[in-house]
Amino acid sequence: MHVLILGGTTEARRLAEVLAAEPLPGLRVTTSLAGRVSAPRTPPGEVRVGGFGGAEGLAAWLGGHAVDLLVDATHPFAGTISFHAAGAAATARVPMLALRRPGWTPGEGDDWHEAGSPAEAAALLPSLGRRVFLTTGRTGLAAFAGLDGLWFLVRSVDAPEAPCPPRTEVLLDRGPFTLDGERELLLRHRIDVLVTKDSGGAATAPKLAAAREAGVPVVVVRRPPVPEGVPVVATPEEAARCVREAHARRLPPGRGGPHVAG
Repeated sequence: MHVLILGGTTEARRLAEVLAAEPLPGLRVTTSLAGRVSAPRTPPGEVRVGGFGGAEGLAAWLGGHAVDLLVDATHPFAGTISFHAAGAAATARVPMLALRRPGWTPGEGDDWHEAGSPAEAAALLPSLGRRVFLTTGRTGLAAFAGLDGLWFLVRSVDAPEAPCPPRTEVLLDRGPFTLDGERELLLRHRIDVLVTKDSGGAATAPKLAAAREAGVPVVVVRRPPVPEGVPVVATPEEAARCVREAHARRLPPGRGGPHVAG
C-alpha cells in the first residue's frame, strides 16, 4: 500500500513519524514538499520536492506511482493545492483524507477582527493601529504594500516576497515561539495591532495571548474551506488510524485484516 502525504507542516511530519514508528507490512509512505522553504525539516520515509503541475500532473503521479491513499496535510491556507488534490484524487479514483489542525477561537479579553482575505485585513488596519506585527507569511504582502502611513514588523521563516510595505522591518524566525518572547517583541517594537492567519496549532499561538494581555487588537484572516466531500481529521494520530484501517482492508484473509469482497 502506497500513501502520499502532501506535507510541509508539523502535522505532516508527525504523521510520517507515527507511521514509521509502527511500520505496517508492505506500507510505503512518500511525503511531498513544495520546496518553498529553504531548509525544510525532512520527515522519515521517502521524500519528493517540487510541484506536480496542477491537478492533472498530480493525478498522473498518483496513477504512475500506484498511490492507494492521498493525505492532504498541507498548511490550512494552501487552498490551491488542496483543491488540486481533490480534483486529482477524483480523477485517479484514489481515496483522499485532509489533515487539518483546528483553528483558533477567541477567548475572554480578545479583541479580534475577522477578515476574509489579506486585502480585507489591510483595509481594517488604519482604523486599528499604526505599528503592525504582520505574521501572515512571506507571500501575500502586496495587499499591504499601499499602506505607507503604517510601520510593519514582518515575521517569516524565509525572506518575504516583494512588493512589501515601504516602512517594513523583517524578522526571520521559525516557531515554536514562547509567551515571554512574544511579550518582549510587542513591547520592544511598540506594536499596537497584530495580523495573523487562522493557522491554528500551538507553535505560533503565544502571540495571541501576548496581544490579549497587552490589549492589542488582532486581525484574523479566515482559512479557506476544505474541498467539499473530503473527510477531515484534526490530528496526525487520527490520520494514522485511518491509514491503518485502509491498510487492514487491503490485507488478504489470514494476514490480520478482514476479507472485503470485490
